[in-house]
Amino acid sequence: MDLGSVIIAVAGVAGTLGGSLLTQRASERAKRREIDLLRGHEELRENLLSRRTCYVELNRDARQFTTALNRHLHVMRERGVEEADREVLEEAKSAHRDRYSEAQMIAPDEVLACARTVNQALNRVYGQVKRLERGEPQEGETMATAVRGQREIWDLIRAMRAAMRRDLGVAPTE
Repeated sequence: MDLGSVIIAVAGVAGTLGGSLLTQRASERAKRREIDLLRGHEELRENLLSRRTCYVELNRDARQFTTALNRHLHVMRERGVEEADREVLEEAKSAHRDRYSEAQMIAPDEVLACARTVNQALNRVYGQVKRLERGEPQEGETMATAVRGQREIWDLIRAMRAAMRRDLGVAPTE
């Protein structure tokens, strides 16, 4: 066998082995990209699910807090407020506070702006109701202004819900 044949044989073997190695590396890179892509899709899906869960709970708790304020105003007009009435209102307030705190961490700015407006309105009416309950209203605070403030919250909740639905990609129904 001459030297030329040996060189050709070695080059052939090296080419075959090198080609296999390059093919294997390319395959590994493609698999790695596919795994990264799948992880990205999974993270997006989990993020969407997390926001949806938060939005459902925030909407529910804002509505329940508003309803509890309405009920408390009725109790104040119809009879004296009892400890059980105060507890119902405080539980609704606490539940809403917890949901709003969660939304502050995951909601985009548009949704958070609406949630902040709802939260401020709820706390404003809550403060007014508690001052009226204690018999220490601020100037201009009456049962009528508290009732009006509580009713206005429903429009704010509708706006918040619409922002949440847009963020989730759900067509508005209103």
